[in-house]
Amino acid sequence: MYIAIAGNIGSGKTSLTEILTQEFGFVANYEDDNNPYIGDFYEDMNRWSFNLQVYFLGRRLHQMLAMLRSNANIVQDRTVYEDAHIFARNLHESGLMTTRDFQTYMQIFDLSSGLIQQPDLLIYLRASVPTLISQIQRRGRSYEMSISEEYLRRLNERYNDWIEHHYPGEVLVIDVDRDDFILSPASRERIVAEVRQRIEAHQSRSLPKTETTAHAIANE
Repeated sequence: MYIAIAGNIGSGKTSLTEILTQEFGFVANYEDDNNPYIGDFYEDMNRWSFNLQVYFLGRRLHQMLAMLRSNANIVQDRTVYEDAHIFARNLHESGLMTTRDFQTYMQIFDLSSGLIQQPDLLIYLRASVPTLISQIQRRGRSYEMSISEEYLRRLNERYNDWIEHHYPGEVLVIDVDRDDFILSPASRERIVAEVRQRIEAHQSRSLPKTETTAHAIANE
């Protein structure tokens, strides 16, 4: 099974990835924090936006192809779809990536996206800007300290639009403002229970028909 976790900067994707891999024994695919352009990007977004996004796209595709070859159960921290439909599009619409660069980027994305598998379950961590800022400050990455509230707000708008109107797969939405699974054991247990139900439902759908019948008979 392939579970992917989507969400804005500071929403808790890495923390939830760790929780779910520990709980279910899945293999974690973490976002690459070693993008050599990321520090330059936050200092001068216009200059480095294309470089940043192309690097993320390449690394994400490399991860995905390795994941498919492994045939393991996976939890992935951020998806390639977010790189294109959230971050690159936001940079372009905000005037921080030229139309020429954006079109080139999307041509590469469209060509390569057909090679990858859509998640069996997408978990969307929805969080307000104050919550995002609080969690960004809590983890203390120096290059994120200059991220503006307006930038986070625009990303939130694109995330919500993408989830509500464009993403075609199965989605579990977690309201991080209400369920702080990092600090609240009760919230963490509730989310793990919901994910467990989704995994069991997926496994049930994936069983061959004869095996499903055998399970039904055994449970009578």
